[in-house]
Amino acid sequence: MIGPYFDGGIGLDLFAGSGGLGLEALSRGLEKVIFVDRDTKAIQVIHENIQACRFEKQTEVYRNDADRALKALIKREMSFDYIFLDPPYKLQQLVSLMEKIDNHDLVKPNGIIVCEHSFDVELPKMAGRFTQMKHERYGVIAVTIYMRNNGE
Repeated sequence: MIGPYFDGGIGLDLFAGSGGLGLEALSRGLEKVIFVDRDTKAIQVIHENIQACRFEKQTEVYRNDADRALKALIKREMSFDYIFLDPPYKLQQLVSLMEKIDNHDLVKPNGIIVCEHSFDVELPKMAGRFTQMKHERYGVIAVTIYMRNNGE
């Protein structure tokens, strides 16, 4: 949905699960992806999938919850071209996550946030400096894509 290929850049796959979103982004041209999930089994699967794809040198994997992971990334003064958000549907806090990401400049100007969510969750057209670019429904899930406005 966000294009067939990436021209470099760094991504964050928060709530990574199997790591599918981040691995797909790497296979399409991202330079590096940081994967975060709080589940031990998910972390094990992410490592296995990274090895199967031979992306070990282009990845970092952390077992942590989203809030702690974001705090650590803020301390590292990280900034991403793409952030993939696919939280558990019952615990969705996408707008508050985007606000936190925006407040701490975790996305570069013109950077993208990709939100996967339940089809019945309606996200706002604007969230901080992020403007909704695209929204598609796929059965019981939906994907909403935001771009950070270039201006401060």
